[in-house]
Amino acid sequence: MEMTDGTLDRIRESIAHAKKSDFYAGYFRGIEAGDIQSREDFEKLPFTGKDDLREAYPLGLLAVDDERIVRVHSSSGTTGTPVIIPYTQKDVDDWALMFSRCYQTAGVTAKDRVHITPGYGLWTAGIGFQLGAERLGAMTIPMGPGNTDKQLKMMEDLKSTVLCATSSYALLLAEEIERRRIRDRICLRKSLIGSERWGEKMRRRIAAELGVELYDIYGLTEIYGPGIGISCPHACGMHMWTDFLYYEIIDPHTGAAVGSGEIGELVITTLRKEGAPLIRYRTHDLTREIPGGCPCGSPFPRIDTLIGRSDDMVKVKGVMIYPGKIDEFLAAVPDVSSEYQIQIDHLNGRDILNLLFETPLCGAEERKNLEKIVEESFKERIGITPRPKAVGMGELPRSEKKSTRIFDNRY
Repeated sequence: MEMTDGTLDRIRESIAHAKKSDFYAGYFRGIEAGDIQSREDFEKLPFTGKDDLREAYPLGLLAVDDERIVRVHSSSGTTGTPVIIPYTQKDVDDWALMFSRCYQTAGVTAKDRVHITPGYGLWTAGIGFQLGAERLGAMTIPMGPGNTDKQLKMMEDLKSTVLCATSSYALLLAEEIERRRIRDRICLRKSLIGSERWGEKMRRRIAAELGVELYDIYGLTEIYGPGIGISCPHACGMHMWTDFLYYEIIDPHTGAAVGSGEIGELVITTLRKEGAPLIRYRTHDLTREIPGGCPCGSPFPRIDTLIGRSDDMVKVKGVMIYPGKIDEFLAAVPDVSSEYQIQIDHLNGRDILNLLFETPLCGAEERKNLEKIVEESFKERIGITPRPKAVGMGELPRSEKKSTRIFDNRY
């Protein structure tokens, strides 16, 4: 994104504040905020990564006195030392403001009833959706994940109009509503989907089966949580709240900035964060900047829908495979559903990629023909030959949280 003089001033202030933490005091030893006089100076600063934050456990990122901290959150990762992010009251208020802006961008108003299914606790998701809805003045229904029977009962009885969920759980709910034939009793009109990357075919299924407008919402615990960006009704990228953050898009291998419109890794610097400011934080999310203005008229710049993560890439027979590319491939194949699973094994000295996908086709011959089409198309578009296996609708696992689609069993 463009770096204005005002943004550069904010970055210098954030660097000076970050150096009050034990982590950045050491990490930026010999670097002063006043040294940063240009974008080129800024881009010479080292990146901050998740491993750095783990080394700062538990509160090495803390940049204010303890008595100013009102809450901590932790990233949702399940491996390694957790990352702890402390929040001041201003951080919480700023997050609520950004999230309420997301709701407004999606056309949600105080008359809506917001049904929240992401998890609560140390994870930022559920409480973030709640903060924004309350700031907006909408009725908030803080369900949290799981217990689908109760979700649907409350959704029906309370006449929820906005669903907040991961794409995996939104699909599960959509399928269950269809199975129970209760769609005429459901009042949903919009859905805000976040926490995981999702493909166009899944997007179309959820929108059609729930009868809602869909919005991609973006965020991560290290940078407040969900709500730092969202798509608008024109569905042409996600607007990022650049009055609170500065972002770069870099080549994940070299660290150099990519050209306008090129895919790379998103890097974020906080501009107003008090509890745990972050400088040049590598998100590992892969996207691109969308040049030009948006038809909605928003002054905030856009990044594209995420295609995956740089650390989710797997290499099979020398070919780099991203989940987003699989979504894109499957979306172009008729009679293939949005749900798939990849199992990678190493047998007899060779890598084997097994691709399971759902289809509404039931006949054995129909499925066999479809498997052949998928095999040939996959080889042409992705670069390797899979072992395809067609299964019935609903046979692959569904998740109330995030779905795991690629299982690498080689190691």
